[in-house]
Amino acid sequence: MKNSNLPTDELKKYGIIGEDHTFSKKLSAEDIQRFLQGYTIVADNDKNRATFQLTDNNTQLKVIFLERDKSLPEILKNSETRIEYSDIKGFSNKLPPELSALEKKAFIFDQETGKVVEFDFIRHTTELTAIIADLRDATETRRYKNELLKLKGFIQNKLEAELPPEIAKEITSDLNIISKEIDTVDGILARQYDDSQKQEKSDISLNVNDPDLYQDANRMREEEEQEREEKRRFRR
Repeated sequence: MKNSNLPTDELKKYGIIGEDHTFSKKLSAEDIQRFLQGYTIVADNDKNRATFQLTDNNTQLKVIFLERDKSLPEILKNSETRIEYSDIKGFSNKLPPELSALEKKAFIFDQETGKVVEFDFIRHTTELTAIIADLRDATETRRYKNELLKLKGFIQNKLEAELPPEIAKEITSDLNIISKEIDTVDGILARQYDDSQKQEKSDISLNVNDPDLYQDANRMREEEEQEREEKRRFRR
């Protein structure tokens, strides 16, 4: 890894380093170290997102611009009351529409830390599905499945285009991940349905055998019988 050949002009252009060649104060020491090791820096502003990554032994800067379907403040606010889903689309004059990037995200409010955590549908599939399953909420599970189906449709449309083999292989891998997860979610929904049916039967049983209801019914019958007896005496 070479740091002496950093693309300084590009880094200055995007504010990653200053005129004195020191990194922006917005970046922590850990951020800088990870960036130099090839990890991606992400910058968000309202609906816009840009990612920056050093490539070719740290001599080139790869920049990708993306756009959200919702503003970041809106996402953060909504995620305080429910899981919020958002699409992030890439746009480039150099690529045809069929090769445009699409990232689907889930934003979940962590009660313990008081922070909103971002999950990617491809990279964090297992963790995200586990969180949804733990909610034991069929409505939320169906919302999640619908988002998975939307992403699957987008990926399938990309595969219909004539793609270079390496890109087609990567997209096929993503499709397999999402298809497998949809099967998993279908299993979760089936279990949630069975649990709801068992709960309904349990509630009916409890109502029938509730001792309080049984005693109330007996007491009402006794009172009615006593009232009828008093009426008979009155008639006499």
